Amino acid sequence: MSSRRGLVADTIEFSAVDGPGNRFVVFLQGCTFDCLACHNPYTINPCIDCGECVEPCPTGALDFDDRGRVRWDPTVCTGGDECIRVCRYDSTPKARHLDVSDLLEQIRPAAPFLSGVTVSGGEATMQPGFVGALFTALADDPATRGLTRFIDTNGDASRTVWDELAPVTEGVMVDLKCLDPRIHRDITGGDNDRTLAAIPYLHSLGILHEVRLLLIPGRNDSEALLRATGDWLAQIDPTMRVKVLGYRPHGVRPALLPRREATPEEREGYAAVLGAGRDLRLTVV
Repeated sequence: MSSRRGLVADTIEFSAVDGPGNRFVVFLQGCTFDCLACHNPYTINPCIDCGECVEPCPTGALDFDDRGRVRWDPTVCTGGDECIRVCRYDSTPKARHLDVSDLLEQIRPAAPFLSGVTVSGGEATMQPGFVGALFTALADDPATRGLTRFIDTNGDASRTVWDELAPVTEGVMVDLKCLDPRIHRDITGGDNDRTLAAIPYLHSLGILHEVRLLLIPGRNDSEALLRATGDWLAQIDPTMRVKVLGYRPHGVRPALLPRREATPEEREGYAAVLGAGRDLRLTVV
C-alpha cells in the first residue's frame, strides 16, 4: 500500500447517500465497466489530452501545458460541465493527481461533522495502493481515526486486491449489475465473474456492508431473474442488507435504445419479489 498519489475525479464534503451517516466521498477516475446506466460516465476513462474541450470552455479554465497536456485551472473554473459535455471519451480534464495528504487537509476540518469516508468512482479498486494508503492515514491521524472507511465498488477486482484492502477497510458496498452473465455483459461491457466471487468473499471477511441492485426496466428486472438473485444472495447471508435502486436518467448518456425510469410501484415490486420468503434486509430507493 505504498502509493500515496491517486487520480481523483472529484470530492464531496458531505453526502448522505454514499454509505451510512454523513460521509466525505472521494471519486476516483477510471472504471473497468462501461455501464449503460452510469450516472458518472465522465469517470470511466482517464483524459487522453485530445484538447477538444479547451476551446469550448467558457471561462478559459482549460489550456495546454508545455508538454501538450490539457491543464485545468480550478481558480478560473466556475463549475460548469461544458468540457464534460463535449468529451467523446467519457472523461474529464478536471481529474487531478492528489496526494493522500491533500485529501487529509480537506477531510480534517469536516471530520467532527462526518460519520466516515467513502472511496467511490469510477472504480475505487483500480487504485488499491492509493485507497490503502488513504485509509491507513485516516486510521493513524488523531483527527480522522474515528471515521469509518468504506469502498463503493462494482466488485470487479481480484482476491489479491481485496486482501490488500481488507485490513484497513470497514465496509464495502458492492453494485451487482446483474446475476445473469449475458445480460451483465450487455449492460456493462464486462463479465461479472469477479463480482460474483467478491460478494461471498467480502462477506466471509466480515466487511460486506450491502449489495446494491440497479434495475433497468426491461433489461435486468424480470421476475425470474429477481427470484434467482434473491435466492443467491440469501444463500450467502439470509439477512443480507440489499438496496434496490430503480434506474433514473439523470446524468446518463444518450442511447440508441430508449430506457425509461422505474416507477415507484415497479421499485416496490422488485423488492417484493426479492424478499418473498426470505429475510433479506431490503431498502428501496
